[in-house]
Amino acid sequence: MAKALGIGGVFFKCRDVQSLGAWYRDHLGLDLSEYGGTEFHPNRLPAGSYTVWGPFSSDTEYFQPSNKEFMINLIVDDVEQALAQVAAGGAQVVGEIQELEFGSFGWFIDPEGTKVELWKPATSPESEE
Repeated sequence: MAKALGIGGVFFKCRDVQSLGAWYRDHLGLDLSEYGGTEFHPNRLPAGSYTVWGPFSSDTEYFQPSNKEFMINLIVDDVEQALAQVAAGGAQVVGEIQELEFGSFGWFIDPEGTKVELWKPATSPESEE
């Protein structure tokens, strides 16, 4: 049986591709390619990071206050600074930064109403091997 090996991308509709792409470039440093996306290569990600595929119940409140049926998680090197940058760009920061066993988490709503979770992975001697 063939098996899925990882997330190949996150694709979503938006009202203005150019404007939203430029917003993410300006406030989170995403370099957009000719096709309009950003590539994240595993060898450039921090130790301890990984990709999660996670279905949620249809009545989850985790994506609120967004009314969209999905949420995007981005790995960052500094949650606090990244939240400050997106807030300066007009994003709505949601809740407080949380420090959990998997790392630091923060959330914001982007200019098109999508909830984005920022994650700085926890580092431990095991994850740096």
